[in-house]
Amino acid sequence: MVPENLKYTQDHEWVQRTGADSVRIGITDYAQSQLGDVVFVQLPEVGQQVTAGDSMGEVESTKSVSDVYAPLTGEVVARNDALEQAPELVNSDPYGEGWMVELRLADPAAVDTLMGANAYQEQTEQP
Repeated sequence: MVPENLKYTQDHEWVQRTGADSVRIGITDYAQSQLGDVVFVQLPEVGQQVTAGDSMGEVESTKSVSDVYAPLTGEVVARNDALEQAPELVNSDPYGEGWMVELRLADPAAVDTLMGANAYQEQTEQP
């Protein structure tokens, strides 16, 4: 399941525009399926600056702990605190209730440098 209206990273994060200079971010359905049952999510604080490519949190599953990387540079303006009580939302609804953070972007045009749905789908298909 790869929604057409989102952008994607090679690290399996999705990005959805929420305004002219803001985006919502989460991990893809592919990523959550590879992780297994998510039992803990660590997110950055509101007001924190994040830099594209740097770790901005962690997702812990029954299998492993994985970093969540910032797909773009900006300031965290919202975080999904529901994941503290219900981390399984990352598994059950990765593109909806399982979202992680919202950023105000340093460079709104940077969204256009991310992969589209077709390119991401090709990256995740098994040979």
